[in-house]
Amino acid sequence: MEKTWRWFGKKDKITLPMLRQIGVEGIVTALHDVPNGEIWTLDAILDLKKHIEDAGLRWSVVESLPVSEAIKYAGDDCEQLLANYEISLENLGKAGVTTVCYNFMPVIDWVRTDLDHPWDDGSSSLYFDKIRFAYFDCCILKRDDAEKDYSEDEIRRVRELDKVISESEKDALIDAIIVKTQGFVNGNIREGDQNPVELFRRLLDLYKGIDRDKLRLNMKRFLECIMPVCEKYGINMCVHPDDPPRQLFGLPRIVTGSDDIRWLLQAVDNPHNGLTFCAGSLSAGLHNDVPQMAEEFAPRTRFVHLRSTNVLDNGDFIEASHLEGRGHLIDVVRTFEKKNPNVPMRVDHGRLMLDDKEKTYNPGYSFLGRMFALAQMEGVMAAVRN
Repeated sequence: MEKTWRWFGKKDKITLPMLRQIGVEGIVTALHDVPNGEIWTLDAILDLKKHIEDAGLRWSVVESLPVSEAIKYAGDDCEQLLANYEISLENLGKAGVTTVCYNFMPVIDWVRTDLDHPWDDGSSSLYFDKIRFAYFDCCILKRDDAEKDYSEDEIRRVRELDKVISESEKDALIDAIIVKTQGFVNGNIREGDQNPVELFRRLLDLYKGIDRDKLRLNMKRFLECIMPVCEKYGINMCVHPDDPPRQLFGLPRIVTGSDDIRWLLQAVDNPHNGLTFCAGSLSAGLHNDVPQMAEEFAPRTRFVHLRSTNVLDNGDFIEASHLEGRGHLIDVVRTFEKKNPNVPMRVDHGRLMLDDKEKTYNPGYSFLGRMFALAQMEGVMAAVRN
């Protein structure tokens, strides 16, 4: 597999020469300064591509060309946004950048409640606390009928937490769930926005009346619309699974496991409609057998995220070592090295370790932690090949 790295553009503190030194071959990036829904111009794409190639690397994967919310819920400006998306894809195709990772998660991308959960060795990683998430949903967001989504025991624990949680802890939850993990991913809410909770409520309101069937219909329409451009330029679209792979905030999520993936690959049965196989996202769902899914979906996988999680007995999950956890990454690597050996992969998130903590990297995107994970996975790949 091609060793790639998610890089956040020319302003990223982690530079391209640094990445060459640690064995990275391809870059995963986007035009991060372009607002969602606006056209990616050919000149801007070529400028970034040249910058990457001048450093001796290649632009392997676009992550992401965001799908605007109005496309997902079929809003009034859906047609214009679809047209803009097609033009952006066409410009990427003209520039020879032909693998595009995207997601179809309504409103919110990946969700964690703790961005700096400590390990015994002094490093830290991302963590999802089910009760603190429920507390945010029921007591901070105060979503209508939120309590119906949780068990009686979970609501009891939420009420107990409400008696002791501090204001600073509440602020940290808001930051972790809807600000720091979202601004650099989908741009719906960014650091510095006033009253992010109210902004989030308004975004949720856009999906009133949108259930799984309607979201599936809108996704099928989106894919059917862009497939002619993909066929013309050889562009592979690869959808990222929902993270975590479950329903959240009353929103429909439609890429949560094998049945969902089979549906979307069959609904638009075109080789350019493919999958980002994210072992980390999938492993956070106890219903997912990640090695089996790798075997089944390797032929339609266009991009791989190597990451793993441990799901705890209480429903929490933590991002695990890349050599442990429910991701079973050694088995996953074995499958892809055999069935799809040229697919680009990145190690996805890494721990905060050593002086990563001082660098204010985007959550999950440390340098030393990801470098450590990349070395682990490079060793696994070498062992599998030999």
